[in-house]
Amino acid sequence: MKKLILKSGLYFLLILICLEIIVRIFHLAKDTPTRYVDQNNVEKWMPNQNGYAVSGNRRQNFSEYRINSSGYNSYREFTPSKESIDVALVGDSFIEGFHQNYYNSIGKKIETNLQNNVKVMEFGYAGYDMADQLHLINAYKDLFKDIDYVFLGIKFSNDLNRGEYAVVQDRLALESPINKMLKKSKLLVYCKSIGVLDPPQLLFHRIKNSIRPVIPKQKLTEQKLKEKQIKNDRKYLENFKNLIALYGYDKDKFVLLLDSSSTSNIFLDYLNKNNFTYIDFFSAFEKSGKPTTLIYDRHWNNNGRSIIASLISSYIKKDNRFKK
Repeated sequence: MKKLILKSGLYFLLILICLEIIVRIFHLAKDTPTRYVDQNNVEKWMPNQNGYAVSGNRRQNFSEYRINSSGYNSYREFTPSKESIDVALVGDSFIEGFHQNYYNSIGKKIETNLQNNVKVMEFGYAGYDMADQLHLINAYKDLFKDIDYVFLGIKFSNDLNRGEYAVVQDRLALESPINKMLKKSKLLVYCKSIGVLDPPQLLFHRIKNSIRPVIPKQKLTEQKLKEKQIKNDRKYLENFKNLIALYGYDKDKFVLLLDSSSTSNIFLDYLNKNNFTYIDFFSAFEKSGKPTTLIYDRHWNNNGRSIIASLISSYIKKDNRFKK
């Protein structure tokens, strides 16, 4: 019996080692870059990292990323100057672009559309909200003063939950010693990404809830839900006002990038009445004859990213500063 247990344990270990090797050879698991907070209290990726982003089951999306010396996924370094026309894209994972090779990014598409007459710098980082974005621009005001156009991605329901910047500790917790150690096993990373670890986690939560039952929330009526939504919309608008008061907002060169179908009319009315410039990509996506997002999540696919690049390029082309 003892020999059987020992042999079974040995075979199990050998199987795990073989699976780990297979996952590494075929790049089935994603390489997650290291994140940190810099001297300006800006959270971003540790500079000068390379790797491959893998998402979707069976490696449905496989792309190469390159973190530049500024800590962002980009094919170029950030060197704006008064002599060149410089463009900044600021936002979350949609701008970050880990779902596409770094050398075929939105920024690269914009440069190609404009015949390389502009330089595009992409300040994208997964999880950035409007507080992160405006704090970043304010913290690096010397860098941004020479940038001619700044496009800020915003999703109204997600990006205005707070009216002041603070480092998000939950994201930094991913860099804990335990998580770093676990990420060294590509097999474990792959199993987590395809949902193999979901059943044990679900079982754990069920056991936890059985010990400490969670009181179900009372379902709200349609009228109550509507009132709650209006209250949230007003709160988000106030957060936006507070953010621009704290960190500044240059209406001459800042442009919001949004989807009007998921944006509150309260917010759109405020933008229109107060002369905030924005690009609404909803209609362009609707008119596209092909899908604009990936199959397994809502991030933009190559078609969606090309449309975004085209809209930004068209905006710049029509601007007097570019014509000069």
